[in-house]
Amino acid sequence: MEISRDSAPGRRDEQVWGFAPAASPGARVLVLGSMPGVASLRQGQYYAHPRNAFWPIAARVFGFDPALEYPGRLQALQACGVALWDVLHACERPGSLDADIRADTLVPNDFRAFLRAHPAVARICFNGAKAAAVYRRHVLPGLAGASLQYFELPSTSPAHAAATFDKKLAAWEAALKMPAK
Repeated sequence: MEISRDSAPGRRDEQVWGFAPAASPGARVLVLGSMPGVASLRQGQYYAHPRNAFWPIAARVFGFDPALEYPGRLQALQACGVALWDVLHACERPGSLDADIRADTLVPNDFRAFLRAHPAVARICFNGAKAAAVYRRHVLPGLAGASLQYFELPSTSPAHAAATFDKKLAAWEAALKMPAK
């Protein structure tokens, strides 16, 4: 994880790199954001902004305490078969907004390798429209033959205030709950 802070005149926007996936070998659901925001990058944690609704939603859906320390929250998700990652490995973006990601700088993650290593993944849940759009354009064409379910969900970011917490919770709960095998 790095955040470039070079702001010399004529320099491009900040280069940001995402995290490794947080996934157990038996993951069945993969939650994908676009790229971690500044608060997440600084803390080295997925969904670290205190007003991001991801952890409160996940805690309600799966019945764990959202106040757990970060490793405990990750462990709770993984015990439920849920993995976290982002569509992008790297990009240039000032700040945290998806709308500010420079389209000419996108470097997607290696989903072929991830899906080979996690063959039980059957469902991908996109945390917001940008993650879904970037995946469709830059990842999906390289995954010919993959049989996956896709859910585009309302962003849990505090910047996405168009949907209430309850509306977000209902959409996320329906997508995250996998039928038992």
